Amino acid sequence: MEKEVYPKKDHYNIDDLLEIMKILRGENGCPWDMEQDHHSIRKDLLEESYEVAEAIDLENADLLKEELGDLLLQVVFHAEIEREKDSFDFDAVCDGICKKLIYRHPHVFGNIHLNSSAEVLKSWDSLKSKAKGQETAGQRLDDISKALPPMTRGEKVCKRAANAGLKGMTAEIAAENIRKAAEQLEISVKSENNVEIGENLGKLLFASCNLSNLLKKDSDECLTTSINRFIMQFKAIEKDALEKDMTLDEIPEDQVIGLFDTGK
Repeated sequence: MEKEVYPKKDHYNIDDLLEIMKILRGENGCPWDMEQDHHSIRKDLLEESYEVAEAIDLENADLLKEELGDLLLQVVFHAEIEREKDSFDFDAVCDGICKKLIYRHPHVFGNIHLNSSAEVLKSWDSLKSKAKGQETAGQRLDDISKALPPMTRGEKVCKRAANAGLKGMTAEIAAENIRKAAEQLEISVKSENNVEIGENLGKLLFASCNLSNLLKKDSDECLTTSINRFIMQFKAIEKDALEKDMTLDEIPEDQVIGLFDTGK
């Protein structure tokens, strides 16, 4: 006879999810769930976030519903770990975000009038800085999460620096900086200076972040497009090689180089 630890329902809600999480972490729960802490499931949180993003890109509503559930589980999981420590619980998480939304939308919940999305974003940043006690632009740059993907973080740094009042930088100048960084990287590669190679490669990538910000392009999306194009071209070359009974290391050198030719 099947043991019923939790009643079966036609429809579950957030209260059910919270209770199920408590059971899984409880004395007679799941050994794996009981062993986890914030650090051990940190990677899962990131992976679920990316899977939500992929579902959005695919415009697949059913997949999005599923992936949002997986992401919500991660939030509930982390909140349950803290509830067990008598630190905070899921309700406290909800309380905090509700208060933040009301505070940062005075044009909706208060008497301030804002007429455009640009004004809303400016107000949001100002209120965010005020709430965190940030008095300088440097503090606002430090506040950007270091756990973000580096290209995304680079874009946000450039954007906040520009919003702080830096003038004169244009897309043309940023593109020229990329060219200069590429030249310096080429010199360091020829000299086989590993320290300089790392520095100049970093400068090239950051210069690309700056250009992405100025052009209002998402560097991660642009890079993803190029990666996907590479995979498609690679598969075409591989298919051609297999049809000719060739191994990958027998593919002509010019075809291999062509895969990475950014001039195409």
